[in-house]
Amino acid sequence: MINNKLLPVKTKGTAIMSLEHSDISKMLEVATVAARLAGQRAMEDIKYITPEIKNGSEIVTQADRNCQKIIIDRIKENYPDHGFIAEEGADGGPLFQPPRSSTPIWWIIDPIDGTNNYAHGILDFSVSIAAVYEGSPIVAVIFDPATDSMYTTARDADAQLNCSRINTSEDDIDRYSSFGIDSHFSPDQADMVARLIKETRFRNLGSTALHLAYIAKGAMIGCMTTTTKIWDIAAGVLLIENAGGVVTDPEGKAIFPIEDMEKAARSPHFVLAANKKTHEKLKKMLSDKGE
Repeated sequence: MINNKLLPVKTKGTAIMSLEHSDISKMLEVATVAARLAGQRAMEDIKYITPEIKNGSEIVTQADRNCQKIIIDRIKENYPDHGFIAEEGADGGPLFQPPRSSTPIWWIIDPIDGTNNYAHGILDFSVSIAAVYEGSPIVAVIFDPATDSMYTTARDADAQLNCSRINTSEDDIDRYSSFGIDSHFSPDQADMVARLIKETRFRNLGSTALHLAYIAKGAMIGCMTTTTKIWDIAAGVLLIENAGGVVTDPEGKAIFPIEDMEKAARSPHFVLAANKKTHEKLKKMLSDKGE
């Protein structure tokens, strides 16, 4: 459910309009349809993709580009003047198109999060879409097409999985609790990672967005990702917060709001996401670095 709270939106000059709950509901509906269409296309194409190397270090497929186009085209049918940040742009960089309207809404898109898995026929991948206003997500969708799992939320709304409310767990850190760790940590972070591996039953699904979705539904107590991009986390942050969890950088600073969207689109982000019971403990583990 989305409540009737209005979100102020600055327009040109001094006039102010408000986003009503119906506006946010429509954006959530558009994002959900776009994510499902892209996910279905990804599943159709998975047997026929040919991976390429992007920027000398990342795998990309034509399916990434096709799915991104499906999402953007669907959104532009409804919001032609909104802005876009998406993973697949020209020359290996991200797509960055500022909004042209007086309502500065950005759509942040990862058409296939987990491309390395996808390119090898591993079905741990997802579609991630967020709408952002004044630097913070107001609509979030993560779709896992392999299991037909649609995670959705909006500002002042419940986090949901296939229309049923979800919440983060109340599990503590122990050798039975699942904790997500990405595969891109640097050598100087190895001791910290080793400690997390020792004290939890760690997981690496190969999709940051799925890690975040699993925290929101209580399947994981948390996750750490050291070099993630804004399109990997924008939807998941709102999903976790609305499910009762916490997402910050290692020092405890909130990820959103973001003032410089272009800088955020081109910079890596170190993110610690967890349920409320474990977030402070995990933050201390990261700061101690095993010492």
